[in-house]
Amino acid sequence: MQYQSQAVAKPYFIAALGLFAGQILFGLIMGLQYVMGDFLFPEIPFNVARMVHTNLLIVWLLFGFMGAAYYMVPEESEREIHSPKLALALFWIFLIAGALTIVGYLAVPYATLAKITGNDLLPTMGREFLEQPTITKIGIVIVVLGFLFNITMTVLKGRKTVVSSVMLIGFWGLAIFFLFSFYNPENLVLDKYFWWWVVHLWVEGVWELILGSILAFVLIKVTGVDREVIEKWLYIIIAMTLITGIIGTGHHYYWIGAPEYWQVLGSIFSALEPIPFFMMAVFAFNMVNQRRREHPNKAATLWALGTAVMAFLGAGVWGFLHTLAPVNFYTHGSQITAAHGHMAFYGAYVMIVLCIISYSMPLMRGRAAANPPKAQVVEMWAFWVMTISMVFITLFLTGAGILQIWLQRMGDTPMSFMAGQDQIALFYWLREIAGVGFLIGLITYFISFFVGGEEQAS
Repeated sequence: MQYQSQAVAKPYFIAALGLFAGQILFGLIMGLQYVMGDFLFPEIPFNVARMVHTNLLIVWLLFGFMGAAYYMVPEESEREIHSPKLALALFWIFLIAGALTIVGYLAVPYATLAKITGNDLLPTMGREFLEQPTITKIGIVIVVLGFLFNITMTVLKGRKTVVSSVMLIGFWGLAIFFLFSFYNPENLVLDKYFWWWVVHLWVEGVWELILGSILAFVLIKVTGVDREVIEKWLYIIIAMTLITGIIGTGHHYYWIGAPEYWQVLGSIFSALEPIPFFMMAVFAFNMVNQRRREHPNKAATLWALGTAVMAFLGAGVWGFLHTLAPVNFYTHGSQITAAHGHMAFYGAYVMIVLCIISYSMPLMRGRAAANPPKAQVVEMWAFWVMTISMVFITLFLTGAGILQIWLQRMGDTPMSFMAGQDQIALFYWLREIAGVGFLIGLITYFISFFVGGEEQAS
Protein backbone atom coordinates (compact mmCIF):
# COMPACT_ATOMS: atom_id res chain seq x y z
CA MET A 1 0.00 0.00 0.00
CA GLN A 2 1.44 3.31 -1.11
CA TYR A 3 0.24 5.66 1.65
CA GLN A 4 -0.06 4.70 5.30
CA SER A 5 -3.07 6.93 5.98
CA GLN A 6 -5.14 5.05 3.38
CA ALA A 7 -5.68 2.46 6.14
CA VAL A 8 -8.22 4.91 7.62
CA ALA A 9 -10.63 3.71 4.90
CA LYS A 10 -10.71 0.17 6.34
CA PRO A 11 -12.97 0.79 9.40
CA TYR A 12 -15.30 2.90 7.20
CA PHE A 13 -15.67 -0.01 4.77
CA ILE A 14 -16.17 -2.59 7.54
CA ALA A 15 -18.87 -0.45 9.18
CA ALA A 16 -20.52 0.11 5.79
CA LEU A 17 -20.75 -3.64 5.13
CA GLY A 18 -22.11 -4.34 8.63
CA LEU A 19 -24.84 -1.70 8.24
CA PHE A 20 -25.58 -3.02 4.72
CA ALA A 21 -26.36 -6.44 6.23
CA GLY A 22 -28.70 -4.73 8.74
CA GLN A 23 -30.46 -2.88 5.92
CA ILE A 24 -31.13 -6.12 4.04
CA LEU A 25 -32.49 -7.87 7.16
CA PHE A 26 -34.97 -5.05 7.75
CA GLY A 27 -35.88 -5.14 4.05
CA LEU A 28 -36.82 -8.81 4.45
CA ILE A 29 -38.86 -8.00 7.58
CA MET A 30 -40.78 -5.34 5.62
CA GLY A 31 -41.26 -7.72 2.69
CA LEU A 32 -42.93 -10.23 5.03
CA GLN A 33 -45.06 -7.51 6.60
CA TYR A 34 -46.49 -6.76 3.13
CA VAL A 35 -48.02 -10.26 3.07
CA MET A 36 -48.27 -11.02 6.82
CA GLY A 37 -49.43 -7.71 8.27
CA ASP A 38 -48.95 -8.65 11.93
CA PHE A 39 -45.42 -10.11 11.53
CA LEU A 40 -43.31 -8.83 14.46
CA PHE A 41 -46.12 -6.47 15.49
CA PRO A 42 -46.11 -4.53 17.82
CA GLU A 43 -42.36 -4.99 18.45
CA ILE A 44 -41.32 -3.70 15.00
CA PRO A 45 -44.22 -1.96 13.22
CA PHE A 46 -43.96 -1.50 9.44
CA ASN A 47 -43.29 2.25 9.67
CA VAL A 48 -40.34 1.61 12.01
CA ALA A 49 -38.92 -1.21 9.83
CA ARG A 50 -39.17 1.10 6.82
CA MET A 51 -37.36 3.94 8.63
CA VAL A 52 -34.57 1.61 9.70
CA HIS A 53 -34.29 0.08 6.19
CA THR A 54 -34.01 3.42 4.38
CA ASN A 55 -31.90 5.18 7.04
CA LEU A 56 -29.39 2.31 7.14
CA LEU A 57 -29.11 2.54 3.35
CA ILE A 58 -28.23 6.24 3.49
CA VAL A 59 -25.82 5.88 6.42
CA TRP A 60 -23.92 2.86 5.10
CA LEU A 61 -23.52 4.45 1.66
CA LEU A 62 -22.13 7.60 3.33
CA PHE A 63 -19.65 5.41 5.24
CA GLY A 64 -18.72 3.78 1.93
CA PHE A 65 -18.29 7.13 0.14
CA MET A 66 -16.13 8.50 2.97
CA GLY A 67 -14.00 5.35 2.98
CA ALA A 68 -13.60 5.67 -0.80
CA ALA A 69 -12.44 9.29 -0.40
CA TYR A 70 -9.94 8.40 2.32
CA TYR A 71 -8.52 5.67 0.11
CA MET A 72 -8.50 7.58 -3.20
CA VAL A 73 -7.49 11.10 -2.18
CA PRO A 74 -3.99 10.23 -0.89
CA GLU A 75 -3.18 8.40 -4.15
CA GLU A 76 -4.65 11.16 -6.30
CA SER A 77 -3.00 13.94 -4.26
CA GLU A 78 0.28 12.02 -3.78
CA ARG A 79 0.39 12.81 -0.07
CA GLU A 80 -0.91 11.48 3.24
CA ILE A 81 -4.35 12.48 4.54
CA HIS A 82 -4.22 15.84 6.33
CA SER A 83 -5.29 14.32 9.69
CA PRO A 84 -5.80 10.54 10.04
CA LYS A 85 -6.66 11.07 13.74
CA LEU A 86 -9.54 13.40 12.80
CA ALA A 87 -10.74 10.81 10.27
CA LEU A 88 -10.86 8.08 12.92
CA ALA A 89 -12.50 10.35 15.52
CA LEU A 90 -15.24 11.30 13.04
CA PHE A 91 -15.72 7.64 12.18
CA TRP A 92 -16.55 6.75 15.80
CA ILE A 93 -18.78 9.82 16.25
CA PHE A 94 -20.74 8.93 13.09
CA LEU A 95 -21.00 5.23 13.95
CA ILE A 96 -22.18 5.82 17.54
CA ALA A 97 -24.65 8.55 16.47
CA GLY A 98 -26.03 6.31 13.72
CA ALA A 99 -26.34 3.29 16.04
CA LEU A 100 -28.08 5.33 18.78
CA THR A 101 -30.53 6.72 16.22
CA ILE A 102 -31.46 3.24 15.00
CA VAL A 103 -31.84 2.05 18.63
CA GLY A 104 -34.06 5.10 19.21
CA TYR A 105 -36.31 4.14 16.29
CA LEU A 106 -36.64 0.58 17.62
CA ALA A 107 -36.85 1.27 21.37
CA VAL A 108 -39.34 4.13 21.73
CA PRO A 109 -42.36 5.40 19.77
CA TYR A 110 -41.38 7.98 17.15
CA ALA A 111 -43.38 10.77 18.84
CA THR A 112 -41.53 10.08 22.11
CA LEU A 113 -38.20 10.13 20.25
CA ALA A 114 -39.08 13.53 18.82
CA LYS A 115 -39.95 14.83 22.29
CA ILE A 116 -36.81 13.61 24.08
CA THR A 117 -34.45 14.81 21.32
CA GLY A 118 -35.69 18.39 21.35
CA ASN A 119 -37.58 18.38 18.06
CA ASP A 120 -39.85 21.13 19.48
CA LEU A 121 -36.93 23.58 19.47
CA LEU A 122 -36.01 22.99 15.80
CA PRO A 123 -38.62 20.75 14.13
CA THR A 124 -37.03 18.64 11.37
CA MET A 125 -38.47 15.16 11.99
CA GLY A 126 -41.34 13.25 10.44
CA ARG A 127 -40.34 13.45 6.77
CA GLU A 128 -39.55 10.44 4.60
CA PHE A 129 -35.80 9.61 4.52
CA LEU A 130 -35.15 12.58 6.85
CA GLU A 131 -36.67 10.98 9.95
CA GLN A 132 -33.44 11.40 11.94
CA PRO A 133 -33.77 13.40 15.18
CA THR A 134 -32.57 17.00 14.93
CA ILE A 135 -29.54 16.24 17.13
CA THR A 136 -28.55 13.40 14.77
CA LYS A 137 -28.84 15.76 11.80
CA ILE A 138 -26.61 18.28 13.59
CA GLY A 139 -24.15 15.44 14.28
CA ILE A 140 -24.17 14.49 10.58
CA VAL A 141 -23.38 18.11 9.64
CA ILE A 142 -20.44 18.21 12.10
CA VAL A 143 -19.07 14.88 10.82
CA VAL A 144 -19.40 15.88 7.15
CA LEU A 145 -17.81 19.30 7.73
CA GLY A 146 -14.88 17.67 9.56
CA PHE A 147 -14.55 15.13 6.75
CA LEU A 148 -14.68 17.88 4.08
CA PHE A 149 -12.01 19.89 5.90
CA ASN A 150 -9.79 16.80 6.04
CA ILE A 151 -10.00 15.81 2.36
CA THR A 152 -10.10 19.39 1.05
CA MET A 153 -6.86 20.23 2.89
CA THR A 154 -5.28 17.05 1.50
CA VAL A 155 -6.29 17.94 -2.07
CA LEU A 156 -5.21 21.60 -1.74
CA LYS A 157 -1.74 20.66 -0.47
CA GLY A 158 -1.13 17.92 -3.05
CA ARG A 159 -1.48 17.09 -6.73
CA LYS A 160 -4.76 18.27 -8.27
CA THR A 161 -6.52 15.75 -10.51
CA VAL A 162 -9.89 15.70 -12.25
CA VAL A 163 -10.88 12.59 -10.26
CA SER A 164 -10.25 14.18 -6.84
CA SER A 165 -11.79 17.52 -7.94
CA VAL A 166 -15.02 15.88 -9.15
CA MET A 167 -15.22 13.86 -5.94
CA LEU A 168 -14.69 16.99 -3.86
CA ILE A 169 -17.44 18.90 -5.73
CA GLY A 170 -19.75 15.93 -5.14
CA PHE A 171 -19.07 15.90 -1.39
CA TRP A 172 -19.43 19.67 -1.01
CA GLY A 173 -22.74 19.45 -2.88
CA LEU A 174 -23.83 16.60 -0.58
CA ALA A 175 -23.10 18.76 2.48
CA ILE A 176 -24.76 21.91 1.11
CA PHE A 177 -27.98 20.22 -0.03
CA PHE A 178 -28.31 18.33 3.27
CA LEU A 179 -28.78 21.70 4.99
CA PHE A 180 -32.27 21.85 3.43
CA SER A 181 -33.24 19.01 5.80
CA PHE A 182 -33.33 21.70 8.52
CA TYR A 183 -35.87 23.77 6.56
CA ASN A 184 -39.31 22.50 7.54
CA PRO A 185 -42.01 24.98 6.48
CA GLU A 186 -45.60 24.42 7.62
CA ASN A 187 -46.92 24.76 4.07
CA LEU A 188 -46.92 21.20 2.68
CA VAL A 189 -46.28 22.27 -0.94
CA LEU A 190 -43.30 24.39 0.10
CA ASP A 191 -42.06 21.59 2.36
CA LYS A 192 -42.14 18.99 -0.45
CA TYR A 193 -40.67 21.47 -2.94
CA PHE A 194 -37.50 21.89 -0.88
CA TRP A 195 -37.48 18.34 0.54
CA TRP A 196 -36.57 17.19 -2.96
CA TRP A 197 -33.53 19.51 -2.84
CA VAL A 198 -32.05 17.00 -0.41
CA VAL A 199 -33.45 13.74 -1.74
CA HIS A 200 -33.35 14.28 -5.52
CA LEU A 201 -30.28 16.50 -5.71
CA TRP A 202 -28.37 13.94 -3.67
CA VAL A 203 -29.23 10.77 -5.59
CA GLU A 204 -29.76 12.28 -9.05
CA GLY A 205 -27.16 15.02 -8.72
CA VAL A 206 -24.11 15.28 -6.48
CA TRP A 207 -23.95 11.56 -5.56
CA GLU A 208 -23.54 10.83 -9.26
CA LEU A 209 -20.35 12.92 -9.21
CA ILE A 210 -19.01 10.75 -6.38
CA LEU A 211 -20.04 7.64 -8.36
CA GLY A 212 -18.29 8.93 -11.51
CA SER A 213 -15.06 9.75 -9.68
CA ILE A 214 -14.87 6.33 -7.96
CA LEU A 215 -15.59 4.54 -11.24
CA ALA A 216 -12.92 6.60 -13.05
CA PHE A 217 -10.36 5.87 -10.29
CA VAL A 218 -10.95 2.10 -10.40
CA LEU A 219 -10.84 2.03 -14.21
CA ILE A 220 -7.53 3.95 -14.24
CA LYS A 221 -6.10 1.35 -11.86
CA VAL A 222 -7.41 -1.85 -13.45
CA THR A 223 -7.12 -0.95 -17.16
CA GLY A 224 -3.94 1.14 -17.38
CA VAL A 225 -5.69 3.41 -19.93
CA ASP A 226 -4.26 6.94 -20.08
CA ARG A 227 -5.65 9.15 -17.32
CA GLU A 228 -6.34 11.93 -19.87
CA VAL A 229 -8.74 9.70 -21.83
CA ILE A 230 -10.69 8.70 -18.69
CA GLU A 231 -10.77 12.30 -17.44
CA LYS A 232 -12.31 13.56 -20.70
CA TRP A 233 -15.08 10.99 -20.37
CA LEU A 234 -15.60 12.00 -16.74
CA TYR A 235 -15.98 15.68 -17.67
CA ILE A 236 -18.68 14.89 -20.25
CA ILE A 237 -20.55 12.53 -17.92
CA ILE A 238 -20.68 14.97 -14.97
CA ALA A 239 -21.71 17.85 -17.25
CA MET A 240 -24.68 15.81 -18.53
CA THR A 241 -25.45 14.65 -14.97
CA LEU A 242 -25.71 18.21 -13.65
CA ILE A 243 -27.57 19.63 -16.67
CA THR A 244 -30.23 16.90 -16.60
CA GLY A 245 -30.29 16.23 -12.86
CA ILE A 246 -30.76 19.76 -11.53
CA ILE A 247 -33.67 20.78 -13.76
CA GLY A 248 -34.88 17.17 -13.74
CA THR A 249 -35.86 17.76 -10.11
CA GLY A 250 -39.05 19.07 -11.69
CA HIS A 251 -40.41 15.56 -12.26
CA HIS A 252 -41.15 15.45 -8.52
CA TYR A 253 -43.17 18.68 -8.69
CA TYR A 254 -45.98 17.47 -10.99
CA TRP A 255 -48.74 16.88 -8.45
CA ILE A 256 -47.72 18.77 -5.31
CA GLY A 257 -49.15 22.20 -6.13
CA ALA A 258 -46.03 23.61 -7.82
CA PRO A 259 -46.35 25.79 -10.97
CA GLU A 260 -47.60 24.02 -14.13
CA TYR A 261 -44.45 24.69 -16.16
CA TRP A 262 -42.67 21.98 -14.17
CA GLN A 263 -44.70 19.39 -16.08
CA VAL A 264 -42.91 20.44 -19.27
CA LEU A 265 -39.46 21.12 -17.79
CA GLY A 266 -39.56 18.06 -15.56
CA SER A 267 -40.63 15.77 -18.42
CA ILE A 268 -38.01 17.07 -20.90
CA PHE A 269 -35.00 17.06 -18.59
CA SER A 270 -35.99 13.83 -16.86
CA ALA A 271 -36.23 12.17 -20.27
CA LEU A 272 -32.59 13.20 -20.77
CA GLU A 273 -31.43 11.81 -17.40
CA PRO A 274 -30.69 8.29 -18.75
CA ILE A 275 -28.06 9.80 -21.11
CA PRO A 276 -25.23 10.23 -18.54
CA PHE A 277 -25.89 6.69 -17.28
CA PHE A 278 -25.75 5.31 -20.83
CA MET A 279 -22.51 7.25 -21.35
CA MET A 280 -21.16 5.73 -18.13
CA ALA A 281 -21.88 2.21 -19.44
CA VAL A 282 -20.21 2.95 -22.80
CA PHE A 283 -17.28 4.56 -20.94
CA ALA A 284 -16.69 1.57 -18.64
CA PHE A 285 -16.80 -1.04 -21.42
CA ASN A 286 -14.65 1.12 -23.72
CA MET A 287 -11.95 1.51 -21.08
CA VAL A 288 -11.91 -2.21 -20.28
CA ASN A 289 -11.71 -3.06 -24.00
CA GLN A 290 -8.81 -0.61 -24.45
CA ARG A 291 -6.96 -1.86 -21.39
CA ARG A 292 -3.20 -2.01 -21.63
CA ARG A 293 -2.76 -4.69 -19.01
CA GLU A 294 -4.65 -7.59 -17.49
CA HIS A 295 -5.11 -6.58 -13.87
CA PRO A 296 -5.23 -9.57 -11.49
CA ASN A 297 -8.27 -8.15 -9.63
CA LYS A 298 -10.96 -9.57 -11.93
CA ALA A 299 -13.65 -9.10 -9.28
CA ALA A 300 -13.15 -5.31 -9.08
CA THR A 301 -13.33 -5.07 -12.89
CA LEU A 302 -16.60 -7.05 -12.83
CA TRP A 303 -18.08 -4.71 -10.18
CA ALA A 304 -17.05 -1.67 -12.27
CA LEU A 305 -18.75 -3.01 -15.40
CA GLY A 306 -21.75 -4.18 -13.38
CA THR A 307 -22.15 -0.73 -11.84
CA ALA A 308 -22.30 0.92 -15.27
CA VAL A 309 -24.87 -1.54 -16.65
CA MET A 310 -27.13 -1.75 -13.60
CA ALA A 311 -27.05 2.02 -13.00
CA PHE A 312 -28.18 2.54 -16.59
CA LEU A 313 -30.99 -0.01 -16.22
CA GLY A 314 -32.14 1.06 -12.74
CA ALA A 315 -31.66 4.82 -12.81
CA GLY A 316 -31.93 5.27 -16.58
CA VAL A 317 -34.44 2.81 -18.04
CA TRP A 318 -36.66 2.25 -14.97
CA GLY A 319 -36.45 5.96 -14.16
CA PHE A 320 -37.62 6.86 -17.65
CA LEU A 321 -40.50 4.36 -17.45
CA HIS A 322 -42.49 6.65 -15.16
CA THR A 323 -40.88 10.06 -15.42
CA LEU A 324 -43.04 11.77 -18.09
CA ALA A 325 -45.91 13.76 -16.57
CA PRO A 326 -48.78 11.98 -18.45
CA VAL A 327 -47.42 8.57 -17.31
CA ASN A 328 -46.49 9.73 -13.81
CA PHE A 329 -50.09 10.89 -13.33
CA TYR A 330 -50.99 7.20 -12.97
CA THR A 331 -47.75 5.73 -11.60
CA HIS A 332 -46.58 8.10 -8.87
CA GLY A 333 -46.51 6.58 -5.42
CA SER A 334 -47.04 3.08 -6.79
CA GLN A 335 -44.82 -0.02 -6.66
CA ILE A 336 -43.29 1.19 -9.96
CA THR A 337 -41.49 3.82 -7.84
CA ALA A 338 -40.22 1.09 -5.49
CA ALA A 339 -39.00 -1.00 -8.47
CA HIS A 340 -37.04 1.97 -9.86
CA GLY A 341 -35.68 2.87 -6.42
CA HIS A 342 -34.37 -0.61 -5.66
CA MET A 343 -32.52 -1.17 -8.92
CA ALA A 344 -31.27 2.43 -9.16
CA PHE A 345 -29.78 2.46 -5.66
CA TYR A 346 -28.25 -0.98 -6.10
CA GLY A 347 -26.83 -0.27 -9.55
CA ALA A 348 -25.56 3.25 -9.01
CA TYR A 349 -24.44 3.37 -5.39
CA VAL A 350 -24.35 -0.06 -3.71
CA MET A 351 -22.31 -1.58 -6.53
CA ILE A 352 -19.81 1.29 -6.77
CA VAL A 353 -19.10 1.08 -3.01
CA LEU A 354 -18.63 -2.70 -3.33
CA CYS A 355 -16.41 -2.01 -6.35
CA ILE A 356 -13.99 0.29 -4.47
CA ILE A 357 -13.99 -2.13 -1.50
CA SER A 358 -13.20 -4.98 -3.90
CA TYR A 359 -10.29 -3.03 -5.37
CA SER A 360 -8.83 -1.49 -2.20
CA MET A 361 -9.44 -4.03 0.56
CA PRO A 362 -6.90 -6.62 -0.72
CA LEU A 363 -4.26 -3.86 -0.84
CA MET A 364 -5.13 -2.63 2.65
CA ARG A 365 -4.88 -6.23 3.90
CA GLY A 366 -1.33 -6.48 2.61
CA ARG A 367 -2.02 -8.44 -0.57
CA ALA A 368 0.12 -7.74 -3.65
CA ALA A 369 -2.69 -6.61 -5.96
CA ALA A 370 -5.77 -8.76 -5.51
CA ASN A 371 -7.40 -11.47 -3.45
CA PRO A 372 -6.41 -15.08 -4.22
CA PRO A 373 -8.18 -16.55 -7.30
CA LYS A 374 -10.43 -18.78 -5.12
CA ALA A 375 -11.61 -15.77 -3.09
CA GLN A 376 -12.30 -13.87 -6.31
CA VAL A 377 -14.39 -16.74 -7.69
CA VAL A 378 -16.51 -16.69 -4.51
CA GLU A 379 -16.83 -12.89 -4.76
CA MET A 380 -17.89 -13.08 -8.41
CA TRP A 381 -20.52 -15.68 -7.49
CA ALA A 382 -21.75 -13.18 -4.88
CA PHE A 383 -21.88 -10.50 -7.58
CA TRP A 384 -24.08 -12.62 -9.84
CA VAL A 385 -26.38 -13.90 -7.08
CA MET A 386 -26.98 -10.37 -5.69
CA THR A 387 -27.38 -8.78 -9.12
CA ILE A 388 -29.75 -11.43 -10.52
CA SER A 389 -31.77 -11.33 -7.27
CA MET A 390 -32.05 -7.54 -7.58
CA VAL A 391 -33.22 -7.87 -11.20
CA PHE A 392 -35.99 -10.23 -10.03
CA ILE A 393 -36.92 -7.94 -7.10
CA THR A 394 -37.27 -5.12 -9.63
CA LEU A 395 -39.29 -7.20 -12.11
CA PHE A 396 -41.68 -8.47 -9.41
CA LEU A 397 -42.20 -4.95 -8.04
CA THR A 398 -42.78 -3.70 -11.60
CA GLY A 399 -45.42 -6.40 -12.10
CA ALA A 400 -47.01 -5.45 -8.78
CA GLY A 401 -46.97 -1.78 -9.80
CA ILE A 402 -48.57 -2.33 -13.21
CA LEU A 403 -51.38 -4.42 -11.72
CA GLN A 404 -51.80 -1.96 -8.83
CA ILE A 405 -52.19 0.97 -11.25
CA TRP A 406 -54.69 -0.91 -13.38
CA LEU A 407 -56.82 -2.03 -10.41
CA GLN A 408 -56.70 1.20 -8.39
CA ARG A 409 -56.34 3.98 -10.91
CA MET A 410 -57.28 2.98 -14.46
CA GLY A 411 -60.08 0.39 -14.30
CA ASP A 412 -63.77 1.19 -14.82
CA THR A 413 -64.44 0.34 -11.17
CA PRO A 414 -61.28 1.34 -9.23
CA MET A 415 -60.55 -0.82 -6.20
CA SER A 416 -59.72 0.47 -2.76
CA PHE A 417 -56.02 0.40 -1.80
CA MET A 418 -56.23 -2.64 0.51
CA ALA A 419 -58.41 -4.64 -1.89
CA GLY A 420 -55.83 -3.93 -4.59
CA GLN A 421 -53.02 -5.07 -2.29
CA ASP A 422 -54.71 -8.45 -1.83
CA GLN A 423 -54.77 -8.90 -5.60
CA ILE A 424 -51.02 -8.32 -5.99
CA ALA A 425 -49.89 -10.39 -2.97
CA LEU A 426 -48.32 -13.04 -5.26
CA PHE A 427 -45.82 -10.47 -6.53
CA TYR A 428 -44.93 -9.58 -2.93
CA TRP A 429 -44.25 -13.24 -2.09
CA LEU A 430 -42.04 -13.57 -5.18
CA ARG A 431 -40.24 -10.35 -4.23
CA GLU A 432 -39.59 -11.76 -0.76
CA ILE A 433 -38.09 -14.96 -2.25
CA ALA A 434 -35.82 -12.83 -4.45
CA GLY A 435 -34.88 -10.84 -1.33
CA VAL A 436 -33.77 -14.04 0.41
CA GLY A 437 -31.68 -14.75 -2.71
CA PHE A 438 -30.07 -11.32 -2.32
CA LEU A 439 -29.23 -12.06 1.32
CA ILE A 440 -27.59 -15.35 0.26
CA GLY A 441 -25.52 -13.35 -2.25
CA LEU A 442 -24.47 -10.88 0.45
CA ILE A 443 -23.45 -13.71 2.81
CA THR A 444 -21.43 -15.21 -0.06
CA TYR A 445 -19.75 -11.82 -0.52
CA PHE A 446 -18.78 -11.77 3.18
CA ILE A 447 -17.44 -15.34 2.93
CA SER A 448 -15.12 -14.25 0.06
CA PHE A 449 -13.09 -12.16 2.54
CA PHE A 450 -12.13 -15.32 4.45
CA VAL A 451 -11.25 -17.59 1.51
CA GLY A 452 -7.51 -18.26 1.33
CA GLY A 453 -5.21 -19.51 -1.41
CA GLU A 454 -2.15 -18.40 -3.28
CA GLU A 455 -1.82 -14.66 -3.78
CA GLN A 456 -1.44 -13.11 -7.21
CA ALA A 457 1.35 -10.77 -8.14
CA SER A 458 0.59 -7.36 -9.55
